[in-house]
Amino acid sequence: MPDFPWDALAGARARAARHPGGVVDLSIGTPVDDTPDVLTEALAAAGNAPGYPTALGTAALRTAAAGWLRRRLGVHVADPLGAEPSLIPTVGSKELVALLPTLLGLSGGGTVVVPEVAYPTYEVGAVLAGLGVRRTDDPPADAMSVPRPPVVLVWLNSPGNPHGRVLTGDQLRSWVSWGRAHGVPVVSDECYVTLGWDVEPRSLLHPSVAGEDHGGLLAVHSLSKQSTAAGYRAGLLSGDPALVKRVWEVRRHLGLLVPAPVQAAMTAALEDDAHVDAQRERYRARRERLAAAVRGAGMRIEHSEAGLYLWATRDEDCWTTIDRLAELGIVAAPGVFYGPAGARHVRLALTASDERIAAAVERLAG
Repeated sequence: MPDFPWDALAGARARAARHPGGVVDLSIGTPVDDTPDVLTEALAAAGNAPGYPTALGTAALRTAAAGWLRRRLGVHVADPLGAEPSLIPTVGSKELVALLPTLLGLSGGGTVVVPEVAYPTYEVGAVLAGLGVRRTDDPPADAMSVPRPPVVLVWLNSPGNPHGRVLTGDQLRSWVSWGRAHGVPVVSDECYVTLGWDVEPRSLLHPSVAGEDHGGLLAVHSLSKQSTAAGYRAGLLSGDPALVKRVWEVRRHLGLLVPAPVQAAMTAALEDDAHVDAQRERYRARRERLAAAVRGAGMRIEHSEAGLYLWATRDEDCWTTIDRLAELGIVAAPGVFYGPAGARHVRLALTASDERIAAAVERLAG
């Protein structure tokens, strides 16, 4: 297994803690705002749950999820209550990302394609399944038609973590065409899809990308950020019914079940747009203030057109930037955590409170 990257931040975190105004931790994208009442009330109301939940998810949840996909993303999944499941709930999205190669039965050889700069769990999932990893941002070229070892899974991440990059429709369609031509599943991690700032992200499952059906395609979604519910561990997998069924059948055997009260909260959340829009506005305001301060402090922001992070650089080794920020009492994530191509960047999260964002802005103005 790769080293757990966050352990390497211990020294910078300790230096930042010595700042008289306390730490401003922008290193981890964990929500800090209260979980909306629409979720907490539904969770409490479903608290009497003596029986086991199902891996398939309740009919109410699957119906709400299909409605959310259609309403917010323009995605039409196959009958969510049909014999072949087109979507299922998951225990958050990180668990699914880490286990997906194994759940799809891909262990035993092959390569998983991940973005050049990527969330580390894609690689972890490949390692767990005994697979290799190839990093690339570019749509497949002819040279990828017969790689050694062969590609068995493609991960896309749009909007991307850490850099907020959004793939264009042409890029998405290129991956779809290649995956279908070679019988390779293409999976898009879209956990930040509702947080487009400069551009509007498009789902891999949108008809302008996928065409008339979702054959060979899967999308991963999460309520952690859009509903400030990371503690609920509430995620969704949707797309090709054949692939979803394969994942569902293994999850049943493993007992990977979303608790019944959480399924009730997910149902309520997916039926309500107001809390999502309100949280989006909070993040927009924090992004505007922090981005101006970061640029004013002599850093350049790249990509970051969507999502919950600013991908910033001083054109120096990322650990040098980390040390500079720690002296100001600010903790960021070194870009190298996300692959060698990130070695001159840092990731700054928008998930701190308004008060901590204000403190970061003041310190950066120094």
